[in-house]
Amino acid sequence: MKAMPAELAEVLILEPEIFGDSRGFFLESFNAKVFAKAIGQRVDFVQDNHSRSARGVLRGLHYQIRQAQGKLVRVVRGRVFDVAVDIRKSSPNFGRWAGIELSEENQRQLWVPAGFAHGFLVLSEFADFLYKTTDYYAPEFERSILWSDPDIGIEWPIHEMPLLSEKDRQGVPLSQAEVFE
Repeated sequence: MKAMPAELAEVLILEPEIFGDSRGFFLESFNAKVFAKAIGQRVDFVQDNHSRSARGVLRGLHYQIRQAQGKLVRVVRGRVFDVAVDIRKSSPNFGRWAGIELSEENQRQLWVPAGFAHGFLVLSEFADFLYKTTDYYAPEFERSILWSDPDIGIEWPIHEMPLLSEKDRQGVPLSQAEVFE
């Protein structure tokens, strides 16, 4: 597996080695030793999640203020534009974002450490999105930052209003959000 920093050094793009021939392909989607070496630390994942979303759905920007989750994300069907936003007040990159296209074709994964908000926009007819988390889902600690906050300035590849959940419609600007120290 090859690891490359995204626009923010702590956010990593991971490319697995793919073995393919006329029958199909094989790749190792996760190996604890290889992953620990790539990110420079051992991480224990406690939960795997799978979501399916239609074209134009935007989920995020989500995080948990307690039980903060690191996430290893990938797409197994379709394409998404995936985003991580640094929301650690003490970070020199506070409020900056990194974005990358994840797809079934490129087989890339993104490591989003704890202390970052995360979101994605579905670019294909639908997308199956898989992610591993370092802590359990705790809805009482979940927060949502406004996906279109001009102070963050994410350049979403959209031309019309995305499809949002009620929670995401009510996201708050970063300036009003509860963030990490």
